[in-house]
Amino acid sequence: MTDVAGLRVGHATRVGDGWLTGTTVVLAPEGGAVAAVDVRGGGPGTKETDALDPRDVVQRVDAVVLTGGSAYGLDAASGVMAWLEERGRGVPVGPDPAHVVPVVPAACVFDLGRGGDFRARPDAATGRAAVEAAAASAPGAPVPEGCVGAGTGAVAGQLKGGVGTASTVLGPGITVAALVVVNAAGAVLDPETGVLYGELFQGRVAYPEERVHEAARERLAKAAAGNAPPPLNTTLAVVATDAALTKAQAQKLAGTAHDGIARAVRPVHLLHDGDTVFALATGDRPLDAHPLALNDILAAGADLVTRAIVRAVRAAGPVDGPGGVWPSYAQLYGEG
Repeated sequence: MTDVAGLRVGHATRVGDGWLTGTTVVLAPEGGAVAAVDVRGGGPGTKETDALDPRDVVQRVDAVVLTGGSAYGLDAASGVMAWLEERGRGVPVGPDPAHVVPVVPAACVFDLGRGGDFRARPDAATGRAAVEAAAASAPGAPVPEGCVGAGTGAVAGQLKGGVGTASTVLGPGITVAALVVVNAAGAVLDPETGVLYGELFQGRVAYPEERVHEAARERLAKAAAGNAPPPLNTTLAVVATDAALTKAQAQKLAGTAHDGIARAVRPVHLLHDGDTVFALATGDRPLDAHPLALNDILAAGADLVTRAIVRAVRAAGPVDGPGGVWPSYAQLYGEG
């Protein structure tokens, strides 16, 4: 994600003493970024997404918050807003330069009780910690992946989920990147072969040995039998580019990026999912005026979401605690 110049990412992670949750913030450069959103899940938990409609007045956002804690965790956005307000970043709404309203859309994943304490969830302080971590990071700094930030308590089917990120540079020099929090009700793993669905689209499929796969299936079944069925789940993504996009173009990017989730998670976009994709455009590079110039960015966005989901699942570590047992893909099948 940080390969898109000007964007920074910070995580706040809470683990232990009943906690297994966190918050991730994608911080836009000063002046903000053009933004849009596409919500496909039937059970979303979001904040300020209506403001991103291309028909509405808001043009740019200052940060995007992805958080655990279900709807309670949306409080994390308040901490991010407070941090931005203290620095005069936001939409001017009065004669005093300090009179601003930061635009901070947010979306949450369901991880309540996975650390053992149902009431252990992100709040404004967690959001502030995440945005401070983003601001303190160096430009282009690597983004920690796996069980961090909003992916701390994430689950992918019966596997441990987490945070993943990926990027590419297109022919005209335009950078496209994706950051995903994988907390899916659907499976990311083909039950017949043990291959991650997302890897089928990457041309690098290494099928596990039959004995390894059988042992993994037995371990997953045992873990699933002891876990409460997940009532709500969500895969969240932020797709970003340094191209100059309109809000309408950004909304198209957010929509097509959902194809990347559908390649890697089966089933997807169900009534108990809250699948949500944000799109950000910093505008540093002009987009060709040809009406089809956006196509390469749209295709890349979907591909990168798939790659980021695979990276998230592969980077995640196992959890065996009071809230449940979720093996990791690496634990079952090796690093690959």
